[in-house]
Amino acid sequence: MSEAHPPGRPPDERPGFDPLVVHPQDAEFLGAGSDTIALLADASATGGLLGVSRTTLGRGRDGATPHYHRGSAELFFVLDGRLQVLVGEKVVEVEAGGTLVVPPHTVHAFAAAPATGADVRIVITPGVERFAYFRLLDHVRRGRADPEDLLATQDRFDTHFVDSSPWHRNRSAA
Repeated sequence: MSEAHPPGRPPDERPGFDPLVVHPQDAEFLGAGSDTIALLADASATGGLLGVSRTTLGRGRDGATPHYHRGSAELFFVLDGRLQVLVGEKVVEVEAGGTLVVPPHTVHAFAAAPATGADVRIVITPGVERFAYFRLLDHVRRGRADPEDLLATQDRFDTHFVDSSPWHRNRSAA
């Protein structure tokens, strides 16, 4: 006779976390006006499998500066608008309904396209505890922390900043 297991789950699989539902009113929101980030699920809530956020950018507004992750891939699903994304040395546009997956060790950055805003669901996998990073970034944007503080946390949050001429050329032409 086989051992009893929870309904809806194969007997040999044990998740690292309980099912997670995040209602809009339960998300933590950072930013202001047309530029916000909703913190939906950090790695600790998903057994380290992934982290999820939702970023909303106003018309032509910048999101993340050029960076890469050593250990995680990053998925962008555009819910509304158009997103410009640096991927390596190229800048691509992803329209509403489109998805882009950036592999580890690939330099990337993102911004709303010049003529539109962007609403984007972002998933990083495997997950990294990044909510503290987003809070620190919010403090930097509000003048409550120094940008150097971000540089000091690159390894902790697996977000390594770099310079990108193609990105700067693209954004200055926008």
